[in-house]
Amino acid sequence: MTSTRAAIVSSAERTFDHHGFAATGMDRLTEAAGVSTRTLYKHVGSKSRLMVAVLEGRAERFFAALLVESVDALFTGLGQWIAEEGSRGCLFLRAQGETAGEDEGVSAAVASYRDRLRELIRRVVARDVGHADERTVTQVLLLFEGATSAAAYLSPDAIERAREAAAVLMSAAPHDHDSERKA
Repeated sequence: MTSTRAAIVSSAERTFDHHGFAATGMDRLTEAAGVSTRTLYKHVGSKSRLMVAVLEGRAERFFAALLVESVDALFTGLGQWIAEEGSRGCLFLRAQGETAGEDEGVSAAVASYRDRLRELIRRVVARDVGHADERTVTQVLLLFEGATSAAAYLSPDAIERAREAAAVLMSAAPHDHDSERKA
């Protein structure tokens, strides 16, 4: 990615995150990036393609920040992410909602994020209890997504409450008692 394109995508992420996808026009995006409209279109093509680039970049940063090995560390990592990025709710959920699922590129980026998140949770649940029980995976996913949304209106302490609830959930989850745990 060229440095100009990277700067446009980075500034667009902040702009979309703070002002929304639908409410953000190209004028605001060019102003935030400090480039002309022509330069913005040259590097990203369209607002829709810029939205996809933002979501893909955000997903890469998010998953790089969540290189964790346990459910507890997953919530700790989410708390650190919220402390650094702010708590305005899930950018992917907001993108999907604001486009009403009608932008195929955005929908694909959101689906990819959701699949990766579920796989991450499946992996850490399997590490913690010895297998990836889908019921437990879904319960942890719900706590994670709920904490992400609730932090926007309850404060980032919502992440800590979800971490505590996940600990109770994991202690009650069926554990494999084999000496070797599946990863």
